[in-house]
Amino acid sequence: MTANRHGTWLLTVCGLSAALLVGLLQPASGPAQDDGPKLSKQQKKKRQRQKLRRQNAKQKRPNVIVIETDDQDNDLIGMETVRRLLAGAGVTFQNSYVTNPLCCPSRATFLTGQYTHNHGVVGSLPATGYLRLNHSNTLAVWLRKARYRTGMVGKYLNGYGMDDGFIEPLPDAREIPPGWTQWFALSAGTDQRRYRFRLNENGKIRFYGDGGANYVTDVLGSKVNRLIRQWAPNPKPFFLWYTPTAPHGETLLPLGSPRDPQPALRHLGRYGIAQAPRTPNFNEEDVSDKPQMIRNEAKLGVSDIEDIDRRYRGRTESLLAVDEQVGRIVRLLKKTDDLRRTYIFFTSDNGLQLGAHRLKFKSYLYEESTRVPLIVRGPKFPRGQVRDQLVSNIDLAPTIVELTRARPRLLMDGVSLVDPSAGIGRDLLFESYDFNLFGIRSGKYIYNRYDTFNDDELYDLSLDPYELQSRHDDPAMQSLRAALAARLAQLRGCAGASCH
Repeated sequence: MTANRHGTWLLTVCGLSAALLVGLLQPASGPAQDDGPKLSKQQKKKRQRQKLRRQNAKQKRPNVIVIETDDQDNDLIGMETVRRLLAGAGVTFQNSYVTNPLCCPSRATFLTGQYTHNHGVVGSLPATGYLRLNHSNTLAVWLRKARYRTGMVGKYLNGYGMDDGFIEPLPDAREIPPGWTQWFALSAGTDQRRYRFRLNENGKIRFYGDGGANYVTDVLGSKVNRLIRQWAPNPKPFFLWYTPTAPHGETLLPLGSPRDPQPALRHLGRYGIAQAPRTPNFNEEDVSDKPQMIRNEAKLGVSDIEDIDRRYRGRTESLLAVDEQVGRIVRLLKKTDDLRRTYIFFTSDNGLQLGAHRLKFKSYLYEESTRVPLIVRGPKFPRGQVRDQLVSNIDLAPTIVELTRARPRLLMDGVSLVDPSAGIGRDLLFESYDFNLFGIRSGKYIYNRYDTFNDDELYDLSLDPYELQSRHDDPAMQSLRAALAARLAQLRGCAGASCH
């Protein structure tokens, strides 16, 4: 019995030794094992793209990117990328308007789908702007509740992060409104500088100084690019509101600057000595048909026109950097195979007069201030199509809600533009609380009411697209004038379906 045990022990030891020796002689397994030729960089990139496509294939709902410029009228001069990659691949709404041609009320309308009289943001100071909006009930909040990642990059609402004196930031300058998962907002009264501005980067204030690398459109573009790189490969959908400040006029413009605003250095001089368009209503000769407020405006002098031309060149050149960024966005989405499941909106918060009817700024209810570009590219918007129904910025939130299947928490006044017939036959309301001015667009007619002066004006845009001759006193138009005035009175108190 003892001998057998001893023999068994010897066999066991010998077996283990032999197995160990064989293991040492055999090539190593695992990571060190040579399993074929190494992959080239091109092959690795191909595998990575395949991996991204497999992940993206699981995404159920679309991404949404809204690019909203600042004070851009209905013109895309020089923006060839926008024309080619967005308009050429989507739908252009050629009768697109903002209901209130002033930055802050217009942006509040985008976030709520409501007219100014319903969301309450009537001006651009903190007390009449940023502080008036219910930030707990906006499009961003609805999308966040729908499990979207949400990002804001650029200019938010006027008054964000500054006091009424436009000097010192309020204690809440680091505030991030509800609903936003990524936040890069211009703040503290620097939102209209091209250099030397502050950016709230997810609650931390960062100052950007002088130098070409700090040009605001490029800085904001880099934030957008980074978010898309992070978000696009993931099957979870995202919503991105990108709001560059071009082509708005610049504050603290360097003395003697040849442009207002300053374009990126690479674009300076691209439009040489170009002039603002001398349309038939530019520096209008005869304004006797106009309401008192317009009749009070003197004709533009030589210095006024020179300044308008300087601003026109600055505006046009500053938009070239935005156009470049549109190209980068499309390329990044294409690279991650996310372009086919992304809706891209391109629009502006309001237009600008630039000399039309002797006027130089905004908040007026003429076509130059109220008409803005609107292009939508995405799966449900056919390539290269142009639609001519009346649409407005009250329609953007309802459209995005339908596309994302989010649930709004308030009554919206607009309609979804997914339906090609949306907006056909309806009237649009215009509101300008700066001038106590209200208007209605009904078919080919525009009717404006100046409450302060007890004046009105009426134009047939099919015959008079530059609004040169008001027909409010024409005997043949009195029945229409009365009907439009009555309808305007109704719309000024409308909500929801009664606005349609």
